[in-house]
Amino acid sequence: MLKEFKEFAVKGNVIDMAVGIIIGAAFGTIVKSLVADVIMPPIGLLLGNVDFANLFVVLKAGTTAGPFASIADAQAAGAVTINYGMFINTVISFLIVAFAVFFVIRSINRLKRTEEAPAAEPETKECPYCLSSVPTKATRCPHCTSELAAA
Repeated sequence: MLKEFKEFAVKGNVIDMAVGIIIGAAFGTIVKSLVADVIMPPIGLLLGNVDFANLFVVLKAGTTAGPFASIADAQAAGAVTINYGMFINTVISFLIVAFAVFFVIRSINRLKRTEEAPAAEPETKECPYCLSSVPTKATRCPHCTSELAAA
C-alpha cells in the first residue's frame, strides 16, 4: 500500500495539482488585497465614506451595549453580528478570480484551436484530360490511360 501511495504521489498530475493549489492560494491573497485595499476604498468614498469591511448588523448585544464603531469593537464586547460588508468584499474577490480563470481558460482554448492538426492531404486528384477522379499517387489515369504528372 505504501508503494502504491508513493507511485500516486510522485505522478506528474499530483505534483501539477499541488503547484496549482499553491499558486491559486497566492493569487487569492493578491485578489483579496486588491479588493480590500484598491477597489473598495474608492467605491466606499463614492458612496459617502462607507468602509465595506465595517458594515455589519448586531443580532445580539454583548457585555457592553452598542452602538459599536467597528466589527472588532462589537466582537470584543461579545456581540453577535452579521458581517455583510465582508461578504460583499468576498463576492467581489470571487468575481475577480472567476474572470481571471475565465480569461486563462479562454486563452488556453484559443491556443488549442490554433494547434489543431492541419487539414489532411486529399486522397484523390483530378485527371486534366478526362476530368475523372484519380488516386493522388497514380501516374496514369485508369479511365483514359493518360500519363499524369507526379504529385
